[in-house]
Amino acid sequence: MTVPAEIKKLRVATTSLAGCFGCHMSFLDIDERLLELLHYIEFDRTPLTDIKHCGPCDIGLVEGGICNAENVHVLREFRKNCKMLVAIGACAVTGGLPAQRNHLDLADCLQEVYVTETSLGKGGIPNDPELPLPLDRVYPIQEVVKVDYFVPGCPPSADAIWKFLTDLLAGRTPRLGHGLISYD
Repeated sequence: MTVPAEIKKLRVATTSLAGCFGCHMSFLDIDERLLELLHYIEFDRTPLTDIKHCGPCDIGLVEGGICNAENVHVLREFRKNCKMLVAIGACAVTGGLPAQRNHLDLADCLQEVYVTETSLGKGGIPNDPELPLPLDRVYPIQEVVKVDYFVPGCPPSADAIWKFLTDLLAGRTPRLGHGLISYD
């Protein structure tokens, strides 16, 4: 990676909303290149640090769409603390697989899962204030906050994430060419 020596370390944070955590796994699949990244960045909130709240950051990476009120709250707070926000993966960019429920009525889904389906018992639809309020549909993150960059894929490959981050660190506009974007 060619990054100017005079560059100060950038603070990077990540968060996961409604998704499968596959984008974080791809990020971790950068493997030993993570050690090289540590010369240029420091991590704030990520699974690597176990920091629960995001402090002021230069770059925020978000995976997952928005399916409930808690996702909206987490995303808005995360956006406030990040100079640049990046939607990572199909769920953040388009709503992804969780958005498959968008063509169904939410009340019908809850009825089917909690009342009709016998394997879960007939306890009724949960109504606990500790549970986040589900939204009428799953939203991509740019419908709630401003997004600066999009890294598509399901999940994006480690190489795509690496290329994106190293382009940013080198002061280049990130460009993911043919072969770096895939939907498995």
